Amino acid sequence: VLLAAAVCTKAGKAIVSRQFVEMTRTRIEGLLAAFPKLMNTGKQHTFVETESVRYVYQPMEKLYMVLITTKNSNILEDLETLRLFSRVIPEYCRALEENEISEHCFDLIFAFDEIVALGYRENVNLAQIRTFTEMDSHEEKVFRAVRETQEREAKAEMRRKAKELQQARRDAERQASQSAGITGLSHHAQPSFAVQIFEAGMEYFDSSVSQDCGTGW
Repeated sequence: VLLAAAVCTKAGKAIVSRQFVEMTRTRIEGLLAAFPKLMNTGKQHTFVETESVRYVYQPMEKLYMVLITTKNSNILEDLETLRLFSRVIPEYCRALEENEISEHCFDLIFAFDEIVALGYRENVNLAQIRTFTEMDSHEEKVFRAVRETQEREAKAEMRRKAKELQQARRDAERQASQSAGITGLSHHAQPSFAVQIFEAGMEYFDSSVSQDCGTGW
């Protein structure tokens, strides 16, 4: 089972990491920090093991592409998966440098998710990964555009309703003032009439807003 994939420095600092099973941030950082200490200087190995996990790795200039797996995981399949991960990096990054990897970390994470699901390798190649991530990117842009349009329309509708309420309040105050002058209503009766009209306007506004909320705004 593949537990995580990461690009890290030679000191074990994670630049981008993706966990495929439930794992805390502290746990993955600890595993990656321990990784450089397990390697024997001068020996060209592709994996190292501890009592609990196996690291399958490939040097990339000053960085490492690392897969963390269970010890009973198929090492041959993991090496093949590692090669695919290593080929993905240059597809999204112009240079194998820390700043470049960090800048494109989300693109890499999306690509990693196409390779492994729930700890197991998916049957995909490099071209398919690129196609799938581009499709996801397009769908995300469409979703974001629709959401922004809905938010703008909702705000415009709320401003319109607020103006209507403000106008209703002014009309109520004006009508109350005129009624007071014509009928000679007492000083105490004037605000009561205005308040009734204002409250009616508020009830109309509240019911309109409730209907709008029901449509998904």
